[in-house]
Amino acid sequence: MMTFRVSYFILMLLLLVIEICIALFLHDPIIRPYIGDLLVVGLIYCFVRAFFNIPIIQTAILVLLFSFVVEGLQYYNIVEKLGLQNNKMARTIIGTSFAWMDIYMYIIGIILVLVLEYWKDAKQFRSSN
Repeated sequence: MMTFRVSYFILMLLLLVIEICIALFLHDPIIRPYIGDLLVVGLIYCFVRAFFNIPIIQTAILVLLFSFVVEGLQYYNIVEKLGLQNNKMARTIIGTSFAWMDIYMYIIGIILVLVLEYWKDAKQFRSSN
């Protein structure tokens, strides 16, 4: 069940750097709230695929469900309930407010991941024939 896939790990690191840059340097009305949410599901997906031998669809569903749970916890003000309201890192990572648009961006992000996986597999299949 455990594995190590270098390509997913490198992509995860790249997405992590992008997410950190977005969090630190962008305070705009589009990229930070929307693209950041879209990319975060890709980051989590790549993390899981880098270390675990779980099928693509199952990984995508698990990541999407995890994202929904985190967003649901935001609805219940989990950061405040854990006493982390003054911790900027916790507020950034966990989030502080529920938004339906975040749910939509997670779904779009997972769809994008699945399209890219399909495209990668189709390209590998074409090059092997």
